[in-house]
Amino acid sequence: MARKPRPPAVTTPRRVTRPAEQAPNREERRAQKKLRDRFAPRLGWGGRFGGRAAVEDAGTVYTGPTSQAAGIYPFLLGSGLPPRGVPVGRDVLTGELVCVDPSGWTGRLTTNPGVWVMSQPGAGKSALVKRLCLVYSAYGHMVVVPGDVKGEYTQLISELGGSVVRIGDGIGRINPLDSGPLKGRVQSLPADRREALLDVLNGRRLETLVALLSTKHGLGRSPDEIERSALDTAVQVASAAQASGSDPIVADVTAVLRAAPEQLRNKLAAQGETYQNLTRSVVAGLDNLIGGPLKGLFDGATTTPLDINAPAVSVDISALRARGNDVVTAGMIATWAYAYSSIDSARSIGLLDRKLVLPMDEMWRALRSGPGLVDAMDAISRLNRTTDDVTIYVTHSLLDVEALPTEMDRAKARGLMDRCDTWVLGASTTEELGRVTGKRMLTEQEVMMVSSWASATSTGLDIDPTAYDDDGNPPAEEETVRHPGRGKYLIKLGTRPGIAAALELTATEQRLYRTDTNRRRVTTTGMAER
Repeated sequence: MARKPRPPAVTTPRRVTRPAEQAPNREERRAQKKLRDRFAPRLGWGGRFGGRAAVEDAGTVYTGPTSQAAGIYPFLLGSGLPPRGVPVGRDVLTGELVCVDPSGWTGRLTTNPGVWVMSQPGAGKSALVKRLCLVYSAYGHMVVVPGDVKGEYTQLISELGGSVVRIGDGIGRINPLDSGPLKGRVQSLPADRREALLDVLNGRRLETLVALLSTKHGLGRSPDEIERSALDTAVQVASAAQASGSDPIVADVTAVLRAAPEQLRNKLAAQGETYQNLTRSVVAGLDNLIGGPLKGLFDGATTTPLDINAPAVSVDISALRARGNDVVTAGMIATWAYAYSSIDSARSIGLLDRKLVLPMDEMWRALRSGPGLVDAMDAISRLNRTTDDVTIYVTHSLLDVEALPTEMDRAKARGLMDRCDTWVLGASTTEELGRVTGKRMLTEQEVMMVSSWASATSTGLDIDPTAYDDDGNPPAEEETVRHPGRGKYLIKLGTRPGIAAALELTATEQRLYRTDTNRRRVTTTGMAER
């Protein structure tokens, strides 16, 4: 009989004891349980009321047009701008290239080529404006800086091969009544066209004198209707008395008012002492423009005329800063009038057919100096809007508008802002952005973003190791503390959502655009030394 085989032996696995140092302690077990309670497994938590799913739903795909799908996911992100014009930088949210083209946008995205640029000092307003000038110059636009208060555009204009006219003590003077390219050409035109051009030219001369007389070194107020009428006739008489190829100067207009010709007396319907009483103030105001603190600036013919055939022109009045703000104001008005009159004159006789880029930096310095200067500035700077000239208004705050002398001036300046369809906002405080919202609707996220650029960084300082010194060389041992929001801008076109872009300068731009001459040294402890 065969022996029955024995079943295989069942071995009990030995219990492996975990070293004490590897056993999870109570704190670790609590942490693991907390993670399990916080993060559900793929099919959900098990147990009562756990919501565990038996199977995983593959999901349903829905399709729809962009206009309707945007209502399901209403994320506010501005649509990209056309990649044409002046490259600003990368979108801070998407990394997409952002370009601005106020001239090319007119009639498609905007109704006018005006640009309003606003931010705190040191946030890079000038760098953006200069890049606009530099790139548009490459596109064939003519850069015109009518009054460079700080002299910061001089190097840029020079390297573009442009013409720089300097005004100041012993440097040069400017005739506010200069006719520019029309000088010596008017007499060769047909009679009807010659008379029309002279009427326009004399009208500009009148507006220039009215603006200069409104400053503190003139009358300190806008001329009244009688004084304006007397100035109008005196300008015409002085202009008609000039020989071919020459222009009247301020002293010629004063001489006509003092001589009291019959044409002027008939215009005012006054004789003798009555006439003198009517014209005494305006004569004294004109004398102030060619004497006193303004002596040597507007009391003769223009020393160096603008070269309208150059790719760029600038009138550098930085030398006037030593004479005080009132003199700078008068210099800005005179140079604006001279530059714009030259441009209009060149266009009227076919010598200039290019579009312009006009940076209006420090504009509010002039407008705050006297009542009525908003009208005067608008009159002397009114160019043909059909040419798509890009006018760039640069300011620090909307409070600059509220600082104008009269409510009428403030209302007209607000209208000037409203006519700018393109706004570029740099680092600004929340309070300032609240004022902006009254002009351009800003979302809560846009306000948070722009205001964050105005705050200090977590370390308290933002170091710019690529800052250049006055000779164009990077600093060796000291570094420059720069604004935390420098080079960041929110671009708003009308009511469209804003697009935030970050500007990065090339080495050449850093050398050309540098305007911060006051530097602070940073020690190894991260504190700034004044």
